Amino acid sequence: MFPFRIMNQQNVEKLLDMKQVIELVERAYSLKAQKEAALFPMVFHEFSPGKADMDIKSGHLMGADIFGLKLVSWFGDNPSKQLPPLTGFVFVLDSQTGVPIGMMGGEAITLMRTGAAGGIGAKYLARKESEHLLIVGTGHLAPYQIMSTLMLMEHIKKVTVYNHQSLEKATSFCSSLSAKLKEKFLSPYRENQMLFEEYASRIEQVEFVATDQIQKATGEADIIITATPSRQPIIQKEWVRPGTHFSCVGADMAGKQEIDERIFASARVFVDDVAQAVQVGETEIPIKKGIIEKDNILAEIGSVILGTTTGRLSDDDITIFDSTGIALQDLITADYILKQAEAKGIGIVANL
Repeated sequence: MFPFRIMNQQNVEKLLDMKQVIELVERAYSLKAQKEAALFPMVFHEFSPGKADMDIKSGHLMGADIFGLKLVSWFGDNPSKQLPPLTGFVFVLDSQTGVPIGMMGGEAITLMRTGAAGGIGAKYLARKESEHLLIVGTGHLAPYQIMSTLMLMEHIKKVTVYNHQSLEKATSFCSSLSAKLKEKFLSPYRENQMLFEEYASRIEQVEFVATDQIQKATGEADIIITATPSRQPIIQKEWVRPGTHFSCVGADMAGKQEIDERIFASARVFVDDVAQAVQVGETEIPIKKGIIEKDNILAEIGSVILGTTTGRLSDDDITIFDSTGIALQDLITADYILKQAEAKGIGIVANL
């Protein structure tokens, strides 16, 4: 018999804060670069092609004494049954004993760690004085990408938002964005007045603008974060100015693509995991089309964080961080939540 903690979505959200998750994700990347963490092969299965599928991402963090998995399923007909189409959970085990530690819903962790990754890419690869952030996509991920970047890039003054299907959606998204960012992300810092005021001030000083002029916005942006399910490039090579940084977080399945593959030919390319990026990331299409080869990937981002590999060499470099999303991010974040929950007596504890 041993205790096993189960966390619902509401309690997971209570224990998450972006600043902490950024630090955890950086640690996961660093452990991987130090050979203190490893990914297991992905598992993907279609129950019904184009209608229902599932994937399992898993890994081992030797440096944190945990292993585990995240399982995500998509059943397209679920809304007609009053059920969400996408569901998932994260399962954490002790790598010294194999004993399960706990499990929780995967949505809140996925959103937070994916947002953290986009900002981390900007922190290590964008020009430090970058002032203009372009967000491509207005879905669930967009606020998380914006908040992490504002936390990590202190000179951001303008955030332009583009929805490739609807200017109206982008305008609606921006209309109350400042208030939404404060409500969604700042509550964990209310006991730290200095930090709370710092982040609140940073949000208030930013201009949030919707656009339907993607070519113009691309040419003006210092940092571009793409977070869409697109399967064809939204941004063309000719629009990109020298010095631009891309964090591409939408491509996580074979065939997905957000930016022109030709951009890779003259860019410094970094990924979260080489094998995964080549198979399902933004890097997949440029390699398949012969624009670049696998060897053109300079390093995984953990190597840049540790200082082993140089990210940006000059202000004119175009840099790309292909963030496919790796299980190590989920596991290290889930382990933190379980430790916090144990200390605070949150969640349901069962004896297995």
